[in-house]
Amino acid sequence: MLLKEIESFLEEDIGQEDYEEIVPYTDCKAEITVKEEGILAGLEEVKQIFDYLSVQHASEFKDGVRIKSGDTILTLRGPGAKILKGERLVLNLLGRMSGIATLTSMFVNEARKVNEQVRVAGTRKTTPGFRKYEKKAIAIGGGDPHRFGLYEAIIIKDNYIQLMGLENAIKKAKEKASFTRKIEVEVESIEDALRAAELKVDIIMLDNMKPAEVKECMRLLTERRLREGLILEVSGGVNLENIKAFASTGVDVVSTGMITHSARSLGFSLTVVE
Repeated sequence: MLLKEIESFLEEDIGQEDYEEIVPYTDCKAEITVKEEGILAGLEEVKQIFDYLSVQHASEFKDGVRIKSGDTILTLRGPGAKILKGERLVLNLLGRMSGIATLTSMFVNEARKVNEQVRVAGTRKTTPGFRKYEKKAIAIGGGDPHRFGLYEAIIIKDNYIQLMGLENAIKKAKEKASFTRKIEVEVESIEDALRAAELKVDIIMLDNMKPAEVKECMRLLTERRLREGLILEVSGGVNLENIKAFASTGVDVVSTGMITHSARSLGFSLTVVE
C-alpha cells in the first residue's frame, strides 16, 4: 500500500478526531478472527496498516489460503488506542477482499470442472478508489483481474460501435494504438464476431449471447480458419448457475462483474483478549 492510501483510509474513518486521547494507551493483546469459511485476502495490507500504527503483529496464515470459522488470522500486541484506531479499517478491508476472493474461487472451481484452461476474469465494475485491491482479491481467488483501466487495452464496446461503426472503430484503434496494446471488440451477434475476426483484432468478447450461440460462433470461426491466435471472451449474465455452460463452449475467458459488485463481505472480528 502507498503511505498516502493508508493515511487517506484512516482519515476517512477517524477524521480530525485525536482518537488516542480518548481511548486508553494501555498495552494489550488483541486477535482478529474469522466467522466463516472462505479464502483469505487483504492480510498483507492489514499488516502494513498496523506497521504504520506501530502495532506488532503475528500470523500463521497468508493470502490465498482457505480459512474456517474461528481461525485466528492475526495476533496483535501494542497500545490499545493504536489497535482500535485501525480496527474498523482493517476489518472492512479483510472482509471486502476476502469476500471477493472467496466468490472468485467458487466461479473458477465451477468453470474448470468442464474447461481446465479457461480464465475467469473480473471487469471494471469496481468500487471507485478501491479497484486495485478488488482486482488483487480476484487474483488471490484464482481469477484474472482483466484490464485495470482504459489505459491498459482498447475495448471497442457497443456505444463505440454505435457512434463509429464496427469497421471504422477497429480502423481508428489500429491507427492510434501502440503495438503493445491489445484491441478487443465487444459484439452481440455471430455476424459481427466473424467480421471482427476477419479484421484481425486480438480479442473478441461475445456479449450477452446464450451458450448455444457461443458454441455456434466457435464452430464458424474454426471452420473459416479465424480461430487461431484469437482470444475469445464471453460476458454478460454469467453467474454460478450457468458458468459451466459457458466454459464448456471452449472459450478462453469468461468475465463477470458479479465477482466484485455482488461479492458478500466475509465476517471478521477484532477482540482485545488481555
